[in-house]
Amino acid sequence: MRALISSIVLAGSLAIGGAAMAQPLVDSGWMKSNLEKPGMVVLDVTGRTQAQYASGHLPGSVFTDYAKDGWRVNIDGAAGKLPPAANLEKLIGSLGIDNATHVVRVPLGDKAVDMGAATRIYWTFKVAGHDKVSILDGGYTEWSRIDPKTKMPANQLATGGVQPQPKPFKVSIRQEMLVSTADVQKAIENNVPLVDNRPNDFYVGLSVSPAATRSGTIPGAKNTWSQTSSATVELKALISSAMASAGVFQPRVFLGRPFINLATSFSQVCEASLRSVPLGMN
Repeated sequence: MRALISSIVLAGSLAIGGAAMAQPLVDSGWMKSNLEKPGMVVLDVTGRTQAQYASGHLPGSVFTDYAKDGWRVNIDGAAGKLPPAANLEKLIGSLGIDNATHVVRVPLGDKAVDMGAATRIYWTFKVAGHDKVSILDGGYTEWSRIDPKTKMPANQLATGGVQPQPKPFKVSIRQEMLVSTADVQKAIENNVPLVDNRPNDFYVGLSVSPAATRSGTIPGAKNTWSQTSSATVELKALISSAMASAGVFQPRVFLGRPFINLATSFSQVCEASLRSVPLGMN
């Protein structure tokens, strides 16, 4: 439960602050039209090795290793937490990004979970006070596809590497986008909705994530009915029965109300938060 609570984050609105905004998702057509424009850095967060990146990537895109470069840190025994501001400033600046840069992340796009790293970095920038951030819809897989009509690559790929020129980046943490254990306790007392974004079998306590120390969920939390990738067919039958009594999260119930997203990992929270934006949820 400690690991669960430590990863809770308030889903921030796209309307935060007065800085210039960027649309959360951009498509390949937009990318093709804007790829060479100044003031934009494309981050390759495909999860591939650096050698794989060098064999083919979006022209000008900068490689970063989500798992090893310091986007997540362990603090007081809790995994996957937000790095200290000084660490973020050094990491982001080393990628050639300053506070005026429009940052576009490119996930692999091969399966749904590939969005985890991209959305985690997306919300890291948001929490750090930087709003000019987007994600390439479909990621590298969509960009590198073969056009079925011409049988030719739909878009250009580059090889080799890109060495960015480090720039100064200033982090301004938005404390209102972070939630503490005390905040969650207060939310429970005031009937603020808690949204558990983990797989359903984790929610009802039939399975336990390796990152968690206890099964179950925070009292009062409701679960999103997402794909239960870790469950067997037999487990899914048990889950369906358990969900009937445990309650299923319905987005329309929370429209116009503040709520708290929670999960075992920060990446799950970030992906759920991005899904909340088109629904007008804060």
